[in-house]
Amino acid sequence: MGKSAFVTIVLAAGKGKRMKDPDLPKVMYNVSGKPMVYYVVDLANRLGSESVIVVVGNKRELVMQYLRETFGDAVLFAIQKEQLGTGHAVLQTEDMLSNFDGDVLVLSGDVPILTEKTLRRFIDAHFQTHAVATVLTARIDDPTGYGRIVRRPDGSVDCIVEEKDATDRQRKIYEINSGIYLFNRKHLFEALHQVKADNAQHEYYLTDVLGYFARQGKRISAVVTEDFNETRGVNTPEQLAELERVFKTNDRN
Repeated sequence: MGKSAFVTIVLAAGKGKRMKDPDLPKVMYNVSGKPMVYYVVDLANRLGSESVIVVVGNKRELVMQYLRETFGDAVLFAIQKEQLGTGHAVLQTEDMLSNFDGDVLVLSGDVPILTEKTLRRFIDAHFQTHAVATVLTARIDDPTGYGRIVRRPDGSVDCIVEEKDATDRQRKIYEINSGIYLFNRKHLFEALHQVKADNAQHEYYLTDVLGYFARQGKRISAVVTEDFNETRGVNTPEQLAELERVFKTNDRN
């Protein structure tokens, strides 16, 4: 495989606790007439992903049936029986990717406005900088509640600091983590086995993988999206309504 070969993991196991319908997985809520996860899987296919693995958990039969009917055999599934964080979700794909020597793109099933143009620029930057990991970021006027991107003098990423752990100086950083990543596969799973769930939620996070890389002196790149709206996710009915409004005004190319 060429140096730009990659597979895509779509995180789609979340419960969506704050949404209106407890029987509907969050990624199955419609935006512009289609479930959010449709746009994410479709984007991965248009980008030329070698394969697309959707990590499912809560009400997974609904997600799997819809994606099989829509995309056929082009989608594979990994099951996360317990939702123990983003790092744990990605770890469920390890056996499926054991013979793949390319890179791994991680997308969120509830972020449907990302464009092909942005992701191609993101993927190109990852390979051009020879990074072990690259994170898609955004700059916003009010970064409250988001993890901040702390950069080194050369522009690479030093760490991602969650707001509750940030210093007063770090809270003034306006560049935030979108939760979209591209990893070297070998180093990704090596790091995931080192990550601990020693946080308030007792979950395993992909941001901790970046911290592990940084401590080892490995290069982590970051690419800023031109439009923060592309990175919008959904946790509440209000956010879903806002995303629907943005979707209708965005040019999704």
